[in-house]
Amino acid sequence: MNEALSRRLHTFRDEHNIRKKGALSVVIYLTRAASEREFPLSEADFLAKSGGQVRGLSKAAVQAVLRDYGITRTLAQEAGRTSRGSVRLMKSYVRFLNALHSDELLDLASIERWWVNRVLDYFSSMPLKLKYDVSKSIQSLFEDLFRQVRDREEGEPGATYLGTVLQHLVGAKIELSLPGVQLNHFGASVADHVTGRAGDFQIEKTVIHVTTMPTEAIIEKCRQNLRANLSPLIITMSGRAPVARGIAEMAGVSDRIDILAAEQFLAANLHELSAFQIAAREATLRELIQRYNELIDQYETDPGLKIQLG
Repeated sequence: MNEALSRRLHTFRDEHNIRKKGALSVVIYLTRAASEREFPLSEADFLAKSGGQVRGLSKAAVQAVLRDYGITRTLAQEAGRTSRGSVRLMKSYVRFLNALHSDELLDLASIERWWVNRVLDYFSSMPLKLKYDVSKSIQSLFEDLFRQVRDREEGEPGATYLGTVLQHLVGAKIELSLPGVQLNHFGASVADHVTGRAGDFQIEKTVIHVTTMPTEAIIEKCRQNLRANLSPLIITMSGRAPVARGIAEMAGVSDRIDILAAEQFLAANLHELSAFQIAAREATLRELIQRYNELIDQYETDPGLKIQLG
């Protein structure tokens, strides 16, 4: 993108505080709509007859643009509703685009991509939500959380969040269970061979491998652990645990590797930390999430990976 155009876009966004879903919906829609009209644009062409809405702006119209970039996650359910703020922004944005056209800086394709990237920034800034419900099992709470992470991945092409979330939840849980043990944490994208680690975590002779997708490579790491007289433990998603066992069996090491479902691993330990008292569960869960969020702050760059307990 032209540097001058980039500066103008940043300035316009900051001046009009375009960081929330409503304002982003307006500029995403208008940029696409402007590509179908001749310049200079007229504000009247984008104003509904009622005068209180942006003509054509709707959830469907916004999502149609986002789908062209492979984004299926909903930006704003209420896009298109009556809003004086949306109309004011529309008028300012029309004047902004006309000014770019006059200055020979208008590049609607680049502008649209720039706003789409701001939408991705917005999605990334939203924390995951874990709603505590005393009527639900602890395991189901984690299943709901992991389902939410998968939904976010599906709505953002190329995103891989589940492995990061799982790794730091396991790390936080181990620290709570073993307060005297010093764990070495790393960003989820840091490969074991870069740091010389035997796995994601090591406690005495036990090496813990955290993975959402067990493969032959993970089993080979476990075999290396065994050759070094270490005891490997794989923690993976419940649906993938049988896959890990199958690969381990084919490698002839199924009786030498412990394989646990993450949901059950986390739930069982929270029960123990709560001394099996229902009244103590929420406080224990809150402590786990607090430590998890600290790890995200320290080792990851995406604040949207934080968990909000409600």
